[in-house]
Parts: sequence; structure tokens; C-alpha cells
Amino acid sequence: MNTHTTPSTMVQAPDTGGTTPGYMPGFGNDFETEALPGALPQGMNSPQKVNYGLYGEQLSGTAFTAPSHQNERTWCYRIRPSVKHSHRYARIDLPYWKSAPHIPDNVTSLGQYRWDPVPHSGQSYTWLTGMRTMTTAGDVNTQVGMASHIYLVTDSMVDSYFYSADSELLIVPQEGRLRFCTELGVIDLAPQEIAIIPRGLLYRVEVLEGPARGFVCENYGQKFDLPGRGPIGANCMANRRDFKTPVAAYEDRETPSTVTIKWCGQFHQTRIGHSPLDVVAWHGNYAPVKYDLTTYCPVGAILFDHPDPSIFTVLTAPSGVEGTANIDFVLFRERWMVAEDTFRPPWYHKNIMSEMMGNIYGQYDAKPQGFVPGGMSLHNMMLPHGPDKNAFEGASNADLKAEKLDNTMSFMFETRFPQHLTEFAAKEAPLQDNYIDCWTDIEKKFDGTPGKK
Repeated sequence: MNTHTTPSTMVQAPDTGGTTPGYMPGFGNDFETEALPGALPQGMNSPQKVNYGLYGEQLSGTAFTAPSHQNERTWCYRIRPSVKHSHRYARIDLPYWKSAPHIPDNVTSLGQYRWDPVPHSGQSYTWLTGMRTMTTAGDVNTQVGMASHIYLVTDSMVDSYFYSADSELLIVPQEGRLRFCTELGVIDLAPQEIAIIPRGLLYRVEVLEGPARGFVCENYGQKFDLPGRGPIGANCMANRRDFKTPVAAYEDRETPSTVTIKWCGQFHQTRIGHSPLDVVAWHGNYAPVKYDLTTYCPVGAILFDHPDPSIFTVLTAPSGVEGTANIDFVLFRERWMVAEDTFRPPWYHKNIMSEMMGNIYGQYDAKPQGFVPGGMSLHNMMLPHGPDKNAFEGASNADLKAEKLDNTMSFMFETRFPQHLTEFAAKEAPLQDNYIDCWTDIEKKFDGTPGKK
């Protein structure tokens, strides 16, 4: 196992006695946390002088005048104001990280596509150099749409830091373990967990166990939120208490460093003389978060038929069209199947959403063969897809007793925008050329006989 790690030097807030050491529970909460006693001002945001000689600074994730239930901001109390983490910028090239609009002339995005896992090459990659964009959708300049990526990481970032001015990142590990040392605290991330790194938040990625591979959804639009449950009520699906936000942690290191910024699809780098992870205390509701996917509680039919796959939505980023998402993050995990006289796998369909799926582990019930852990598939808007012949025949003739769909965890990045393949997805990633053929042996069963099933 190839692992290149850098020991974290973050000074972390003392354990507050929570159920998960180093984290605070909740989604969208107003948190407060300090790594040194008395570092966090009380009763006001911007005192004339902050304890320890710290600087007060606000990080805004929404417009100042956004409605109060959507307004997000965090007050940071830091060793240096962030203007000291910025200097003259020079463009750099990260050729495999693409942003929308990116529509190559020599690539056909219309079609049903599936890929084997992108393999590790034996070369050394950091979080930045190991990012591989598969699809783009929308327009990063007008802040709508998304991109989907695969990451391949072998090496920790050393005295190197990054933030995206374009997007928040939803990270879905598939193998290996990573540590995200952010301005607001430390997140350790492993398979069967996800993390959200907000737009504008600066961080460094370290390898805890490698090589690491996983999936990233880059959200250009409105922030991810929990979906409305409607008649489901107050419980099940993803519960707010299961999301974890890190406690304050900081570095005070004088060492030459680089800061890379993604801005309007371009990458810029500046050099500074210290670590920018210097927030000693903070309070607010704009912060990174992680979530354990095994705490997601599925809901479904308990008599016949099954609802639309929207019941499996973990997170949603709304668009300007009511009820239609900029992005939905949907999870298909272990669950019981009990519906009577019902074709239980996902049915054949086409719809207005474009679906990029990834397999974290196990076997997906609609495609018993070919969709393997680490693999991805794309079914673009208004293109039909559904079970292959084996899945159809098996589900059509099964003895419909209660059955546990076990050892499975797949997900979907779904968007209202068409997803365009990158050159990497079309020409370098391990595309399964025969995927479209998985439906060719489906038989005509109709013969006009009344009552025939």
C-alpha cells in the first residue's frame, strides 16, 4: 500500500464531550468553538480588540441580504487577516480539471455510458494534480450547474493550500482515507462517508491511507441542503444530528507556502510565508461538514409498487425551477424489499434529469454485471435506461418474499442540466464500449394473447 503522509500540526479545540470527539453535531447549525480559552468574543462580533491579538473577519457564503433562513456566514478570529494569505497571482495549468461550459468538438455526449474504475497509474498525485473531470453541466460563470470528477490521490499536500471560489465540493470516497485540514477545523474522511467543503474555504488535503480514490460533485449553484420530507414527516432519510462539523483548529507556522485558487474555471497560485490555517476561534453556520452514509435511513413501499427514486435523496441543491434540482445527491444502500406483485428493481425510464452514478461497494440491483465498485455510469437527459435482461428476468420471475438487498452502496449525482463528457472521460478513462449492448438481448414477449403475462 502506497501511503505518503504529513503529520498534521493543527492545534485543536479541547474535547467538548460530544458523542464524536473533534466534531459538533447538526446541519446548518449556528456553531461556536475556540481552540484557546477566551479567544471567541461573546455578545458581539467585532470588538475593538480581540483577545490574543487576533483579527476578526467574516466569511460570507450568501449575499448579506439573503433571507434569514438561508443566510450563511461565519465570524473567524485568526492570527492574520486573510489578506495576508493573498499576494500577486500567476495562472497555473491543471489540465484534467475542467469547468462548464466545456463541450469538446470531438466528443459525443449523447448516449448511455459506463466506465470501469479509473486505475491508479503508479505516479504521484496530490488532491489538485489527481483530479480528473468526467462531466460538466451548466456554466460556472453564471453559477449554475455542476461538474463530476474522479480523484486519485497518493501524496499529501505539503505547505500547499487550496480553495474554490467557483463552487462547493461534495466528496464521496471509494477507497483510502483522507484528512481535510481546513480553516475551520479538521475532517477525517473514509469510504461510506461524505464531506462538503464550502465555496471560499481554504484547506490542505493529507493522505492517511492510500492510494485514495473517490468521486467529487462540484456544485456551482445554490448550496446543498436537506430535502423537504413532505408527508414523510420529521424523521428518516438523512437526519440533521448525524452531520458532523469540526471544532476549531489552527496552525501557527512560519514556512514558505503556496495558495491555489479556482476562479471562473481558471487556476491561480500565489506564494506566502506562513500557513493560512490560522483561525483560532469561530462562530457561525457556514462551515465544512461530514456525514456517515450508513446512518441514512431509507424509506419505501411496504405493500406494492415503489415510489420515484427521489425518496433516496440525501442532499439537494435547488435551482430556480421549483421542485427541480440543480443537483440531487441520491444514495442507494442496503434495504429490505417487501412489495407484493411488484417489479422491484428500478423500472425502465427516461426523464429530464441527467444521472451520473457511482458505485462505492457491492452490486447494484438493476445491473448485476459490469457496474463495479469505483465505476461510474452516465444516462443523460431524455435517454432511456433501466435493467439489463438478467435483472429483468430475475425480478420478473422471483419468488416475492421479503428480501434483504445487501452489500450495496451506490449513489447518483443528478442534475437538470445535460452533462457533457470531457476528453478524459471519452478517450482516457476505461470506458466500457459494450455497455450499450446490455439491452440488445431483451426479448419481445408480446403476441397479442389476451391475459398473457
